[in-house]
Amino acid sequence: MKLKAFQLALVSWALLFFFSCLTINIYFPEAAVKKAADEIVDEIRKSDKEDKEKKNSGSQEIKKREEVFALKSSFSFVPSVYAQQEMEVSTPKIRALKQSLKNRFPKLRPFFDRGNLGEANDGFIRVRNESGLNLKEKAMLRNLLKDENNDRKNLYAEVAKALNVDSSHISRVQKTFAESWIRTARPGWWIQKENGEWIKKE
Repeated sequence: MKLKAFQLALVSWALLFFFSCLTINIYFPEAAVKKAADEIVDEIRKSDKEDKEKKNSGSQEIKKREEVFALKSSFSFVPSVYAQQEMEVSTPKIRALKQSLKNRFPKLRPFFDRGNLGEANDGFIRVRNESGLNLKEKAMLRNLLKDENNDRKNLYAEVAKALNVDSSHISRVQKTFAESWIRTARPGWWIQKENGEWIKKE
């Protein structure tokens, strides 16, 4: 009788542990990651002129949003870690990676325009073709590709860390960023669909 009770208790404990782990693993702050991806990619891809215009016209809007956020926070029962996720995701490492990506974008853009590069559906860039490029340009393209993808990989890891996303969900962070990269791709650039097919963006 005692053995059956022990076995029942053991099974119950195992089930409880399993479902607890399952709950932890399933949680993914999709909205927060999407917001972070959109803001980061938009900042990287906008021109210096757009950047200045946004800073000038957006200062009042930022102040209003901060005031509203402060008001909401004073009445909110949501833990501060989740409240912080509603604001811009930013750490020193993320800012450095954003700046590196932003500085590189003008060098990448001609290769996107000529169809040498494409935005893949996994959040990274790929070489589509090297036609029309001389040896120097091919070497430049490959170096830019390597540096860009390395920065993107580190960016995804840092955003996941900032939002307390488990490392097992990094691929979901990449996918979310891929949507933002593809959204901001210019017409005529190569983009990869979900099924792996490459098309030119209209």
